[in-house]
Amino acid sequence: MFEKILVPLDGSKLAEETLEEVRRIAAFHDSEVTLLRVVFALVFPGVDPTEAQIKVTEEAEVYLEKVRTELKADGVKALTAVRYGFPAEEILDHLTRGDFDLLAMATHGRTGPARLVMGSVAEKVLRGAGVPVLLFRAAGKRAGETKHPASAA
Repeated sequence: MFEKILVPLDGSKLAEETLEEVRRIAAFHDSEVTLLRVVFALVFPGVDPTEAQIKVTEEAEVYLEKVRTELKADGVKALTAVRYGFPAEEILDHLTRGDFDLLAMATHGRTGPARLVMGSVAEKVLRGAGVPVLLFRAAGKRAGETKHPASAA
């Protein structure tokens, strides 16, 4: 059923937590997994961005190769891809162009001002995806749950 699975990773431990379930799904369906990292380099205006773009791209390639090697050791067929740009847009474009059957990704569970400032990549992707999306919620987060500084123990 799921022949090709796309797994966007941002380098966080939360994003990597998706891999345990992805391993199970891939083994059950004999799926091919593509690990995707979207990068972007912030540079000062007037500065040539080429060197920064190359650096973040190379770092992403090294990171993804490490994860791919771990999946391969578990018997999972895995590929890697690095894209440059804004995460939601690049994930959706890669999803469409790659003819994937499933997208598995983490949501950081931001709420309030952080969500307004950072946006929700997962929500944008969920709204634009034309395939099933498996979202992994941030550990300890539930719908409507917020932490107040006064209640932190």
